[in-house]
Amino acid sequence: MSLQAKYQDVVLKSQTEVVYLEYRPEQLPPKPSADQDGAQWTRFVCISDTHSKTFEVPDGDVLLHSGDLTDGKEAHFKQTMDWLYELPHPVKIIIAGNHDLPLHTEWYERQHDRHARSGKEDTQRIIEMLKGAEAQQAGIVYLQDEKHEFKVHENGKLWSVYGSPVEYLVYILGASPPDKCDFQWSPRFGNWAFGYGREAAEEIVSQFPKTDILLTHGPAREIFDRNMIGSDVGCDALRARLSELRPRLHVFGHIHEAHGAYIHKWDPADNFAPPTVQNHDLVNLATSNTAVGSESTLVEGRGDHEDVELERTVFVNAANSSKGPLAMRGGVRSAFGGPGFQAVVVDLKERPDYLWFFPVFSCGQSLSRLDWV
Repeated sequence: MSLQAKYQDVVLKSQTEVVYLEYRPEQLPPKPSADQDGAQWTRFVCISDTHSKTFEVPDGDVLLHSGDLTDGKEAHFKQTMDWLYELPHPVKIIIAGNHDLPLHTEWYERQHDRHARSGKEDTQRIIEMLKGAEAQQAGIVYLQDEKHEFKVHENGKLWSVYGSPVEYLVYILGASPPDKCDFQWSPRFGNWAFGYGREAAEEIVSQFPKTDILLTHGPAREIFDRNMIGSDVGCDALRARLSELRPRLHVFGHIHEAHGAYIHKWDPADNFAPPTVQNHDLVNLATSNTAVGSESTLVEGRGDHEDVELERTVFVNAANSSKGPLAMRGGVRSAFGGPGFQAVVVDLKERPDYLWFFPVFSCGQSLSRLDWV
């Protein structure tokens, strides 16, 4: 019998957000019940970078997939979409990523010969899988630089989401790209779909509207964007724009090893500065003998008087491909979508409330950079 990596419980909580970053699948609590005043909760299940793999995903109101559905082949799209069709979530919102090559149609026409050694894929059949009748019947909405609105409860909130597959391009060693990027990008950093360089970043990101949910493939700089060699490879322009957008939920992926989640308070006294947060504390917990399989508890606290009406954003790097130090648990590598790389479950309350909490672990360690809520 093969060894399996162990789960630990990692829960982040405020009065209007509950985030299950890691959990035992059979013990995942239901979303909170509606308040006496009728305020509803919506459960979002966040995944990304599934690369044609399938795995256990908990039920919820809304499934959010942040791109890299596949590795670019029509057969991969068929496998992924058959899986997504069968998932029980009534609303499923998906975007592409840099590996979903045929979905960037103009780029693919110019670049497919670099990837399609077995021949060019049929882009129309692939798009039909994502946007055709079967996808619509399954509740799937494919967004490509588009806004969408939906309701989960008949008399509940009208949620808005903007989805963009773009990702900031960097050299494979983490250096910044040159100022000009076009279809002659160097294969070392530009030979992928939906990429943009420094010169185009501000213009692209400025087009993102203010919505409840922001779904991008790539991360903002310094927010769960650190790669295996220690470089922060997210987008500076997106980081700057977040101070204006301030969505309730921002879901992304792309940097597999940076899987994590965080609840951020937007403080006007700090000019609505975005957070600087990586998953190092989670790595420390996951690799600690005392932390593996430990229980987490929630300790109640009160915020300062000035903080009671601050907006909050849940940031989620939802990549499910187990990679990096977080993938190892007691010498055992986590499975795809397994411990440390599960679907991240986010419960959002439709109406604000202001009591706040932070996570503390029974092993005596706390997530020092994930407890500012």
